[in-house]
Amino acid sequence: MSLKDLTIEEHKNAEKQEFARKLIKGDITDKEYATYLYNQFPQYELLEVCSMAHGLFAGIPELLRNKRIRQDYEELWDSEEPPKLMPVVNQYLEHIMKIKDDPHKLMAHVYVRHMGDLSGGQMIARKLPGSKLYYQFDGDVSQIKEKIREKVDDSMAEEAKLCFNFATSLFQQLAEY
Repeated sequence: MSLKDLTIEEHKNAEKQEFARKLIKGDITDKEYATYLYNQFPQYELLEVCSMAHGLFAGIPELLRNKRIRQDYEELWDSEEPPKLMPVVNQYLEHIMKIKDDPHKLMAHVYVRHMGDLSGGQMIARKLPGSKLYYQFDGDVSQIKEKIREKVDDSMAEEAKLCFNFATSLFQQLAEY
């Protein structure tokens, strides 16, 4: 089995969420998408900083997303007041801090988040507002995916499932917002 196969149920569950469906369909306002980006940014920033400390982006620096997420948010958000930070974001940040010294577990999160951006993210990007820098990669997407696959193994499944569950919770909380 592959890591993808081992996490398929959690992946499907995340995609079934109302907010995720809005993203997939492109049925999302600038404000809703900016709120999503605002909540994604701190998660990616901490994950990427911790992962870089272990060299997990060695050979694939084009994978880094946090600055692009921030740029997209700033382009779309037009209010002085920032959007609401969903409770699950702080829970995720706490979790990453607990595993920050475990590159194996961090890589499971890089796999879920960044592989998703390289896969489904490429399809949904066409339907989203703004510049969509978040989903633009410098380099061949297939080659970048292969570089990620070389860094993961099936033993990461439980941590990858946790990452999908955090994403599912974010989608649920955004739908209620």
